Amino acid sequence: MDRLDAWTTFAAVAEARSFAAAARRLGRSPAAVTRAVAALEERVGARLLTRTTRSVALTDAGARSLEAARRALAWFEELEGVAAAGRQEPRGRLGVTASVVFGRLHVLPIVQAFLRDHPSANVELLLLDRVVSLVDEGLDVAVRLGRLPDSSLRALRAGEVRRAVYASPGYLRASGTPRTPQALASHACVACTAVTPVRDRWTFERDGRSFVVPVSPRLVVNTAEAAIDAAVAGLGPTCVLSYMVDAHVRAGRLQRILGPYEPPAVPVQVVIPAGRFVTPLVRAFVDRAVEALRVTLGALAA
Repeated sequence: MDRLDAWTTFAAVAEARSFAAAARRLGRSPAAVTRAVAALEERVGARLLTRTTRSVALTDAGARSLEAARRALAWFEELEGVAAAGRQEPRGRLGVTASVVFGRLHVLPIVQAFLRDHPSANVELLLLDRVVSLVDEGLDVAVRLGRLPDSSLRALRAGEVRRAVYASPGYLRASGTPRTPQALASHACVACTAVTPVRDRWTFERDGRSFVVPVSPRLVVNTAEAAIDAAVAGLGPTCVLSYMVDAHVRAGRLQRILGPYEPPAVPVQVVIPAGRFVTPLVRAFVDRAVEALRVTLGALAA
């Protein structure tokens, strides 16, 4: 294993704070990663990492070495990029995560197009309705809805979505269109606990002021898909995120109501770990994802 590869392995372990997570990201065995770091420490004559049964931490020498290693790896990548003159084909494994519904509707098509255009790439797409640590899970890219409290991530804004109320045109003809959130009290609503955890209290906003109104759910479900299907069937209004119902709105099966009372939009961001060496594969996917989502989400907002 050459010296550049050894420093790449050390940087992966230091960023992940785990030999196992680094091994997953690099596509190697934990034993091979452990041997590589041990050999590097022996060659430089300093302990770079401290290991316990539960964690891995940088020593003072390791912290200094990590910053230098990141700069060197970035420089080497730039050198290779110049030499390749833009002709290098992205290759290797890419780990991507997103929420379940958004990922299925809007990230999976991007992944499929990316794989068609880059036959040397492989993607592992992890769809979960919880935030996962990119470093701990050995992932490269996340598409996340909402603001990011984690300063260890670099984010590119790709658009926004809104929480809104929808009902079928048939239901609105039969029961009338509510003009204010308070009017929902007289309607049989469909509550989705994945979007509105307090099933009989929905939040709205007007003139910068947030307020809660009581609703009377006739049906309570725990997935957006079920709530949307029930609303399309005419059971009553439901409150979901705008990206979930675009196809139904365009087809005329659902109608957006109470628009002036919607809460502020939620940002959609493509994120990668800050400070990590960005490979051509990651860069190519991020560029494609941001461009595609800006087009798609811009059309949804129109």
